[in-house]
Amino acid sequence: MTILEITFPAGRYHATPWGRHVNEGVVEWPPSPWRILRALVATWYLKAQEEIEAFTMQELVAALAEEEPIFHLPWAATSHTRHYMPVIEGSNEKNAKIFDAFVQAPPEEQVLVVWSCALPDAQREALRLLAVRMGYLGRAESLVMGRVLNALPQHDERTHWIAAPMVEGELIRDRWQVVRTLCAMPDNEYKAWCLEYLGPQQQNKGGKKGTKKKPVLPEALFGALHADTADLQKAGWNLPPGARFVDYTRPENAFTQRSMRRRTQKAVLPTMARFEVVSSVPPRIIQAVSVTERVHDALCKWSEKDGRPAPVFIGANSDGAIFMQHEHAHIFCEANGKRDIITHISVWAPMGFDEQATWALRRLNKVWGHGGHDIRLVLHGIGMPESFTGDHLFGLSRIWRSVTPFVSTRHAKTFRDGRPKIDDNGWQVGSAGHDLLRLLALDERYAGASIRKLEERSGPYRFNDINLRSLQFQTQRTRGAGSRGQDHGAAFEITFPKEVAGPIALGYGAHFGLGLFTPAK
Repeated sequence: MTILEITFPAGRYHATPWGRHVNEGVVEWPPSPWRILRALVATWYLKAQEEIEAFTMQELVAALAEEEPIFHLPWAATSHTRHYMPVIEGSNEKNAKIFDAFVQAPPEEQVLVVWSCALPDAQREALRLLAVRMGYLGRAESLVMGRVLNALPQHDERTHWIAAPMVEGELIRDRWQVVRTLCAMPDNEYKAWCLEYLGPQQQNKGGKKGTKKKPVLPEALFGALHADTADLQKAGWNLPPGARFVDYTRPENAFTQRSMRRRTQKAVLPTMARFEVVSSVPPRIIQAVSVTERVHDALCKWSEKDGRPAPVFIGANSDGAIFMQHEHAHIFCEANGKRDIITHISVWAPMGFDEQATWALRRLNKVWGHGGHDIRLVLHGIGMPESFTGDHLFGLSRIWRSVTPFVSTRHAKTFRDGRPKIDDNGWQVGSAGHDLLRLLALDERYAGASIRKLEERSGPYRFNDINLRSLQFQTQRTRGAGSRGQDHGAAFEITFPKEVAGPIALGYGAHFGLGLFTPAK
């Protein structure tokens, strides 16, 4: 069994069924399997091509199209908004009334999409990754969060309905109704349909003059899912190639209005958002502190409410009290490619992102290029760190190595005659090494840690074939407070008595990409 869970954080699902006009005020419910497959394909193209091979993606689509899934639908209600949009016809302009219909569902309730098939490990892992990174389903207003479940959760008929495809000859139960749902053909049926559809064309090849040429069809269902809806409708298709209508049954009162008791327990907030840098000219890792400052500025701007940014981004509550445990947002830059360019940016906050902060994270798609090219970002997803693959900053290791310079928060101390003051470990008091050990000792997870300063001459920061030195990095913020020593930072290797979990970011600018460590390879 394969179970895909979908929730709507904004509590709304916007999607017009195939063949219906938006002003009819009809919303497809359950979400059509055809739409779900197209969303998975789009997510793969935009956010997961590096992790999922094309062959695996094609096999996953073919496997999910083999059967019509069963839906477990939460209690929901329909609603709509009305607004006017300008329509320009030549030199004339008029206002047209637009109906925006949607399904309202509780943000904490799930839509479960259940296939009876068990996917191979590679396909299941691909589906898990795509579900986590899927941003919306239907129109862009339909924000979603998804994941793959191992078993069905327990629901009763007061909170969830079952929507299932009708079996031929089946009688409709009392107080149930039939809804047409757009599904995908199994891959072999699609190929047979293509041969039948193109048959006359093949027979008349080179035949009568004026014979209407039929369109070129993709060879497999995976290709058919790429077709643009507007292009299909313009070409006169009454159904997309590879699609078919399937009758589903659902209760007549699936949209019955009812009061909902407010839950008292505190929801678990997501703690991480991960972006991919898709700029044609991306910045280098040596600019990490500058890039993260601009990301921070953008998040503060987008999260403003009553003139004040979200507390998780400014590190202080509404009363101005500063968060002393460093649970507010850290912004990390990663160079995971073949060069030292920034490929990913992660925003991590142990305190979690509330609705105000999540909205800002979802709106972030570009930051100022500081006199150069703007930095364009694609959101991979918002969730917990374990939901993301390929992010080694959150791994487990005994040995951690600097990926950006550690900058001391204190000044090196000397005696009046100029001699350095040395501590019991042989480090100059206030130096980078002394301050790193001090900061490690403040966290009980890091008890017993030892450090080794890395040689600068050989370039201690390794990015494939590129080695960098501390002096090449920007190590000072242009704005903001924060205690800072005078040196330009240093690279270290930290060894713990046992494996510890990341991320590890310490020292000056730790919330802005400096003092970042990664598991040693």
